[in-house]
Amino acid sequence: MKSIFRFFSIAIVLMLTSGCATSLVSDVDSQVDLDALQRFYVVKLSADNRGIQHLIVNKLNSMGKTAVAGTNPNPASPVDAVVTYEDKWMWDISMYMLELRIGIRDPETNYKFASGHSYRTSLVRKSPEEMVSEVLGKIFEDRPKGE
Repeated sequence: MKSIFRFFSIAIVLMLTSGCATSLVSDVDSQVDLDALQRFYVVKLSADNRGIQHLIVNKLNSMGKTAVAGTNPNPASPVDAVVTYEDKWMWDISMYMLELRIGIRDPETNYKFASGHSYRTSLVRKSPEEMVSEVLGKIFEDRPKGE
C-alpha cells in the first residue's frame, strides 16, 4: 500500500511540474548603443488581431522612447529602429500567449541587432502586456554598458 501511494505521489508531482516551463532570453549586438535609439517603428504582424503592436508601442513609450506602429514594413518617417514581433498562442481552458519574439532592426540595412524571446507554458502564463514588458525589459537590460 505504501509503495502505491508513493508511486501516485511521484506521478502527480511529475505531472504538475512538467507544465511549468519558462524561458526568457535576449541577444544584443555589443556594437549598438540601445540608449541612443529614441524613435521606433513597430511593424504590425499581418496575422495579429490582438493588437500586440500597440502593447509594444505603449511599453516603448513608457520607457521614454517615441514609438509608432503601422502595417507597412517600411516606416513613413525617419526612425532609429524598426521593431518586428512574432506571437504564438495556445488553448488551455482559455487562450494564452505561449511565446513572444521581438526583434529590433536597423531601418537602413535590416540588420537585426537586438532580439528577445519569452516562452511560458500554461501554468506559468502571463498576460500579453506582461510578456511584452518582460521581453523589452530583458533586451534593454542586457544592452552593452559603458563601451
